[in-house]
Amino acid sequence: MDWHTPVRFVPGIGPILATKLEKLEIFIAGDLLTHIPFRYEDYSVISKIANLQAGETVTVIGQFTTLKNAYTKRGFNLQKAVITDETGSLDVTWFNQPFLVKTFNSHAGLVALVGKVDMNGFKLVLPSPQYEIVKPNTPLIHSGRIVPIYPETAGITSKWLRTRIFSLLETSITHEYLPTTLINTLGFISFPDALSTIHFPKSLNQVEAARRRLAFDELFIRQFEALMKRREWNKHILTKPLQINEQRLQKLIASLPFTLTPAQEKVIDHIIADLKSNKPMNRLLQGDVGSGKTVVAAIAMYITYLNQGKSLIMAPTEILAEQHYQTLNEFLTPSGIKVGIQTGSKKDIKPSSPPLKLRGGRVGLFDVLVGTHALLEKKVKLDDVKLVVIDEQHRFGVKQRSILREKGESPHVLTMTATPIPRTVALTLYGDLDLSVIDQMPKGRKTIKTWVVSQIKRAAAYGWIRTQVKNTSQQAFIVCPFIEPSESISTVKAATHEFNHLRADVFPDLRLALLHGKLTYRQKQTVLTDFRHGKYDILVCTPVVEVGIDIPQATIMLVEAAERFGLAQLHQLRGRVGRSDTQSYCLLFTSENTSQALGRLKHLETAATGAELAELDFKIRGPGQIYGLAQHGRDQLKIATFGDLQLIELARIEAQKLFAADSTLSQLPLLKERVRSGKIGEIVPD
Repeated sequence: MDWHTPVRFVPGIGPILATKLEKLEIFIAGDLLTHIPFRYEDYSVISKIANLQAGETVTVIGQFTTLKNAYTKRGFNLQKAVITDETGSLDVTWFNQPFLVKTFNSHAGLVALVGKVDMNGFKLVLPSPQYEIVKPNTPLIHSGRIVPIYPETAGITSKWLRTRIFSLLETSITHEYLPTTLINTLGFISFPDALSTIHFPKSLNQVEAARRRLAFDELFIRQFEALMKRREWNKHILTKPLQINEQRLQKLIASLPFTLTPAQEKVIDHIIADLKSNKPMNRLLQGDVGSGKTVVAAIAMYITYLNQGKSLIMAPTEILAEQHYQTLNEFLTPSGIKVGIQTGSKKDIKPSSPPLKLRGGRVGLFDVLVGTHALLEKKVKLDDVKLVVIDEQHRFGVKQRSILREKGESPHVLTMTATPIPRTVALTLYGDLDLSVIDQMPKGRKTIKTWVVSQIKRAAAYGWIRTQVKNTSQQAFIVCPFIEPSESISTVKAATHEFNHLRADVFPDLRLALLHGKLTYRQKQTVLTDFRHGKYDILVCTPVVEVGIDIPQATIMLVEAAERFGLAQLHQLRGRVGRSDTQSYCLLFTSENTSQALGRLKHLETAATGAELAELDFKIRGPGQIYGLAQHGRDQLKIATFGDLQLIELARIEAQKLFAADSTLSQLPLLKERVRSGKIGEIVPD
């Protein structure tokens, strides 16, 4: 057995439990060892019975002198026991665990009990303690020490995980794999010591050193994987780099109904350089909502079209795909480019659709095809795909992106995201991609005025919204976190409940519509079309409006329970307004009036860019999933956090040094094995 042994072959697991462990992202023995605790319980105080005091959480070690099943007056099953050590006896009780009588009656030795001592009348008792049978010459795992508590799933408890992990640590599958000079220079503890300490520390003071070492390893391996992926990607050689027809390109740019920003021009230069190269582009384009990423992609598609190539663009939702379809039609159709759409509801390519034959070759029906997951269907086959654009790629799985790439032969790949990510983190998440940033908004766009609105000013804010809508024909969004009212979070506004309340009690004289994720695509499109055409004044919705909705007349964004959103997500939501030269506004309503919640939201009143807010979000909210979005395929870190900015940078620098010195890791076979077996390393570059 080694680090890479499938977890089902680990003693005491088997195929059934292995299936359950998959829900915890545990597939191999190494995954089990790096399934680290999220907190610890201190059960290290082992107390003699004579010294116990009510309210203490302690470990007691002794023998049962009495143990039997009993029933309460109401008929509940009760287990009553007496545990004794050399200093005295203590009453112990459990409820509805009759198997314990049989378990302990077959064991005459010592037992360790962990729990909080209580008083029953004038007598000390230990109700419902955890237990562990004491075995000779075997250390305690669940008691008498600092005990790890793990993320769990159905059928997998922390107690079960402790037993398996403890046994696994006793084997010889953990070896140091980083260079000794690197470990010593950075002052890290050894890898085996870090694993033992993170799971079973002798004191809580030791945990941080272990976590830091393991976090560095995770970041270091990810960075090295990215460097290897970049090298593999650069091995792809294109037989025909794209030619740039400057005259026709400038004619298209001049025909646009706006002037490109310097930031857009800079990014276009990056992309042109990529397209002219004999190596396929693999670039990440980052920019705020409304910064003009789509027109940059359209220009890349136009260059591809001039080279008799096709382009695919994949979006995570039908709403966003439809938005891209409309925008690209506006930009590209006047130049003779055929734009199609392929979603769950609208399919321009059907099984019976034959490819057209033009210019003596099989070139398909469309020059540009926009779509959702429907693009991945086997029937969607286009020849000469030379450009693939993926919007908000973190919403897609690795296999999905890989399938999309395979629609062409080593196509250029442009990934776009409006999610504000600090540069250091972006280089970790997307270390194998070249990074370009659009850090300017189109000329004429006004900064969205943002206000945090307290509960006492709610009525006045509603009155102001009514005045703005009625007097200026502007429109408003009202965003609520949930579709249905939540019994567990009663203060949070729910879209359906809020819609009925606003329509009946607050804005009875205005026209309101409701939009949420449970509507069908056609229902959503009908609501959005009617809203865009001015049939409604206010759209009450869930965060479904975060991406893909462009309503120039909408100038007011109201967010309920704003404290439940990250700053970056709120920034994306307010980006749904301010789409014209009219002054726009964002009102943040809160259900919490704590100084911490209000202080965090106040940053939105002064910070206008996503990059600035991304840095603040990391400092204030801390790590965790990036803005609540699971990074499918670029998995969330298990041990490190995206808040470890210094550690991220350190890992990146050290990985680059080692890669420059030994890119094949020929001198470090154990590290090579770890890197090659990584999830990122197993997939094609995307």
